[in-house]
Amino acid sequence: MTEAAGQAQAGRHAARTRLTLASIAVAFAAADTYVVVLALPDMMAGVGLSADELQRAAPIISGFLLGYIAVLPLIGRIADVAGRTPVLVGALLLFAVGSLITAGAYDLPMVVTGRFLQGVGGGGLVPATLALVADLWPAERRGLPLGVVGAVQELGSVLGPLLGAAVLAVADWRYIFWLNLTVAVVLALLLRGRRWPPISGVVGVLACVALGLTLTAPERLASGVTLGLPFVPFAGTSRLLTPIGVATLVLALVWLGLVWWRARDHLGGVLARVDLVGAALLAGALAGVVLAFATADPERELMSPAGPWLLVAAAVFAVAFALWQRRTAAAIVPRGLLGAAPAWGSLLVSFLIGCALIAALVDVPVFARTTQGGGQLAAALVLVRFLIALPVGAVVGGWLTRRYGLGLIAGGGLGLSGAMFVVMAFWSRTALDHWPATVVLLVCGFGFGLALSPLNTAMLAATPADTHGLVSALVVVARMVGMLVGVSALTAIGLRRYYALADGIKSPNELCPSSPGNCRPFIDALRDAAISQVHAIFAGAAVCAFLAAALAILLLGRRGLKHT
Repeated sequence: MTEAAGQAQAGRHAARTRLTLASIAVAFAAADTYVVVLALPDMMAGVGLSADELQRAAPIISGFLLGYIAVLPLIGRIADVAGRTPVLVGALLLFAVGSLITAGAYDLPMVVTGRFLQGVGGGGLVPATLALVADLWPAERRGLPLGVVGAVQELGSVLGPLLGAAVLAVADWRYIFWLNLTVAVVLALLLRGRRWPPISGVVGVLACVALGLTLTAPERLASGVTLGLPFVPFAGTSRLLTPIGVATLVLALVWLGLVWWRARDHLGGVLARVDLVGAALLAGALAGVVLAFATADPERELMSPAGPWLLVAAAVFAVAFALWQRRTAAAIVPRGLLGAAPAWGSLLVSFLIGCALIAALVDVPVFARTTQGGGQLAAALVLVRFLIALPVGAVVGGWLTRRYGLGLIAGGGLGLSGAMFVVMAFWSRTALDHWPATVVLLVCGFGFGLALSPLNTAMLAATPADTHGLVSALVVVARMVGMLVGVSALTAIGLRRYYALADGIKSPNELCPSSPGNCRPFIDALRDAAISQVHAIFAGAAVCAFLAAALAILLLGRRGLKHT
C-alpha cells in the first residue's frame, strides 16, 4: 500500500469514527427531546410552579422546539461552509451549556433559556451528521448509512422516556441534565481529537464552572461567612446579580474574545459566506409558526391566543425572506436549489410525515389512558410498541434503496402506516388488551421508518454537495413544522367530533336520577366520546399518510439509484 493510499484509508477511518460519535450524539439529543415528558411535573415544582399551572410551563417545551427549528437552517449552512466536525463539536458544547443551565435553574426563565440552548445544540447535530454521511458515501451507496443514522435517532426517542423514568426512580430531575452535560462534553472531546485545548478552552471551562456555581449556589459555600460573600446579591434575590455572577460574565466575555482572536480569519471567512440576514428572516418566520402552535393547549384550541398575530408576523418575515433571497448574491437558500422534484418533494413529504407521525406520538398514549387508565408511564410503554419498530424500518428502508426506487420504498412504507391508522380509527375500548393492537402499532412504526432513508437520500442526491448540511436541515425543519401544525389541526378535528357527541349526552340527573354523582352511563358516554375523538384524529392521520405516500411515489422517483 502506497503512502497516499494509507493516508486516504486513515482519513476514511477517522471520518467514520466521527460519524459513529456523531450518531451517538444524535441519539442522546433525541432522547432528551422525549425525556422531559416524564420529568415535566418535577421540573415545574423545581422552579416554583404548581401542578395546575401547566400552561405557564409550556415555554419549557416550546423553548426547546424554538431552538431546534428556528436556527437549524443557519447551522446547516454553517456546516457546509465551516465543515462538519466543527459544527458537531460546537453543537455538543451548546447542548452541554444548555444542560448546565437547565440543571442549575432556579426559576422558569432559566429553565427556558437552558432548554432553548439544548434545542439549538441538539438540532444542529442532525444536519451535520446527515451531511457527513453524504461526504463519505456516493449517492448510490448512502441509503443504508442514512438509514442507520435515522434508526439511531429514532432509537433515542424510545430510550428517552425509559432513561427519564430510570433517573427519576433514583434521583432528582436535575440529574437528567447533569448526565446530558457529562455525555455531551465527553463526545465533544472525542470528536475534537487528541489536541490539547488552547487557553480559550481553559477559560471556557472556568466560565462553565463559575456558571454552575452561580446557578446552584451550593449551601456549603453560600452559607459560609467568608466563602458565601460571592453569592450575596447586589440587589434583590437574583443569583446572577452577585459577585460570582459578574465573574462568570467576565469569564464568558474573555472566552468569546479569545475564540474570536484565535480564529478571526477563519470565522471572518465563514461569516462572509453565510447569509446572516436571510438566516435571521427565515428564523423569524419559523419562530412565528413554532410559537403559534407550540404554545397552544391542544385540548382546547387550534393555536395559542396570540397565534393569528404570530402567523401574520411569520408571513411578514417569510415575504421579507423571499424578497431578500432575490436580491442577495449569497442567499442562504441558493436560487434553484430546490427546483428539482425530488428536492421540493422531499420537503413536502417530510411535512406530511410530521402531520401523521404526531398523531401516533400524542394520541396512542391518550387512547391508552382513556381505555385502560393508568398513569403517563403506562401510556408511554404502550407507545414504545410503535417507537421500537421505527429504527428497524429505517435500517430496512436504507438497505432497500439500492434495489428499489426511493419513491416506491417511501410510498410503500407510508401506505402501510396509513392502513394501520385506518385500523386504529376503528379500535374498540378493549383493543389494547389484545395482541393484534401490538401488531398494528409495530407495522405502523415500521412503515414510517421505511420512509426516512429514501427521503434523505432523494434530497441529498438532488442537491450539490456544498449544500448538503443546509438541505438536511430543511428536511428536519419540514418534519418538525408538520408535527406542530398536525397536532393542532388533527386535535381540532377530534375536538369537533367530541363536542358533537358530548352535546347529545343526557345529563347525570336525567340518566341516573337516584345517584347523579356516580352515574356510570354518563361516564361511559363521555369515555365513548373521547374514544371517538381519538378515532377522528387517527382517520385524519391516515389521510396525511396516504397523501404523503402518493406524493413520494410521484416525486421521489420510481427507479433505484444504481440505475440512475
